[in-house]
Amino acid sequence: MFQEFGKVLMGIGIVLTIVGVILFFGGKFGIGHLPGDIVFKKGNFTFYFPLMSSIILSVVLTLLLWLFRK
Repeated sequence: MFQEFGKVLMGIGIVLTIVGVILFFGGKFGIGHLPGDIVFKKGNFTFYFPLMSSIILSVVLTLLLWLFRK
C-alpha cells in the first residue's frame, strides 16, 4: 500500500516539476503569448486569457500522464 502511494507522490512531484519548468521558461519560448491567446485592452483594464497556451499545456500533461500510467 505504501509503495503505491509513494509511486503516486513521485509521479505528482515529477509532473509538478515539469509544469514549473514550463511556466518558468515558457515566456522565452512564447508560452503565454501565442496566437490564439485572447487579450482585450480598454483604457487601464486588460483581460488576458491564454487559450492556446492552455490547450498546449493540457496536451503535454495528458501525454505525460498517459506515459506514466503505462
